[in-house]
Amino acid sequence: MRLKIHHQTTYHYDSPVPYGLQQLRLRPKSREGQEVLHWDIAVAGGKLEVCYEDEHANTVDLVSFDPGQTEISITCSGEVEVTDNHGVVGRQKGFVPLWLYERSTALTQAGDGIKALVAGLTRGETDLATLHALSAHILAMVPYSTDQAASDLTVEQAIAAGHAVCQDHAHIFISAARQMGFPARYVSGYLMMDDRVMQDASHAWAEAHVPGLGWVGFDVSNGISPDARYVRVATALDYRGAAPISGMRFGKGAESMNVSLQVQQQ
Repeated sequence: MRLKIHHQTTYHYDSPVPYGLQQLRLRPKSREGQEVLHWDIAVAGGKLEVCYEDEHANTVDLVSFDPGQTEISITCSGEVEVTDNHGVVGRQKGFVPLWLYERSTALTQAGDGIKALVAGLTRGETDLATLHALSAHILAMVPYSTDQAASDLTVEQAIAAGHAVCQDHAHIFISAARQMGFPARYVSGYLMMDDRVMQDASHAWAEAHVPGLGWVGFDVSNGISPDARYVRVATALDYRGAAPISGMRFGKGAESMNVSLQVQQQ
């Protein structure tokens, strides 16, 4: 399936920004089951300084603000050909060892909630079946809801809230999978919705490393493994390492953000 994506993020500031830098993890790469036909990034109110590959083999663009800006806009557009591999991505690549993905982070540190969730799981006959059961178990215990109070919850906070968005579901799955001995990681990317072209935000899911298969994706929020509607962009130990845009700026003015995203079949 060929997917066409147009993604624009605009930041507004109520006073001029003397200096700012942003890291963009917005360039998908050609990988197993995914071929990037073309991809462009344009910046208004700043400029692309350098492009490099991070430790997880993500492509990162560093953007500087033009001094004194009150608005900066980042626009990504391109086409990606995706094959349905039933969520199987394959062997580990990049510059870090596989065991690193068994390490907890501040967002994925397991506590009583994760331990109780894992204890209540009925395991399958195979590792793959167990991980699918884990995904379904998380969705049943912590249903999907956009009524989330914060965008940077830990797994224990999300479980306590009793509902979650895709980012939280990915973190819960990662934490639980690591508790069960599976390397696991966070994935940020795009999902073509069946019922609309315009979307509110990009998507997130998780991957676990299964012996004999390699990395396999699990989208807890939608109850499936990624198919030809999914475009992988960045991976990391958690959201903070795979965030589409992160950065810093000088100045005390308030910031607001607008996102325009279209994902459709070409």
